[in-house]
Amino acid sequence: MTAIQNVYCVGRNYRLHAEELGNEVPTQPMIFMKPSHAAVPLEHAELVLPTDKGEIHYEAELVIRIGRDYAPDLSVEEMVDGLALGIDFTLRDVQSVLKKKGHPWTAAKGFKNSAPLTSFVPFPDATTWAEQPFALLKNDQQVQLGYTRNMIFSLETIIAHIGENYGLAAGDIIFTGTPEGVGPVAIGDTFELMYAGASVGKCRIAE
Repeated sequence: MTAIQNVYCVGRNYRLHAEELGNEVPTQPMIFMKPSHAAVPLEHAELVLPTDKGEIHYEAELVIRIGRDYAPDLSVEEMVDGLALGIDFTLRDVQSVLKKKGHPWTAAKGFKNSAPLTSFVPFPDATTWAEQPFALLKNDQQVQLGYTRNMIFSLETIIAHIGENYGLAAGDIIFTGTPEGVGPVAIGDTFELMYAGASVGKCRIAE
């Protein structure tokens, strides 16, 4: 399997999520990055997060893996070879301070264990991708439910934007955005990711 290279993330890609945090809805893809070291296996993980830096929020997302170098004439199916689910953990208080100062989000988004991922499976066709629900359960209660058909920016738009502005190659992954329902994380919380009604990974926040 190709090792993870760059970790791209799409911010505010679901309208209701942008609105729940009081943010403007973007007019073009809002891209930020996490270090590749932030991407860790999710299944049965005991994740240690920096709980001494203010409130942490969970953000469940579908994640795609790029299988080849970007070219503008390639379709999504030709570019993407894998699909996983992940959680974009965010130091929300830290992010709020950074936003007010106009500083980059790395300290709020790129800390260790901030991008746990399920195993990748083959990417389905774009139609199937748009119709299958994904969800997050916190302590066995569903807190997020999303369909990628509700994304503001399509996969075609996201891939083209990143490929043309930053570059894309085999091993790069893209967190495609989170639906509404994000909320706080506490030590001892358990999280379970669901895709098309089936569980695909569980983790716990450790001390």
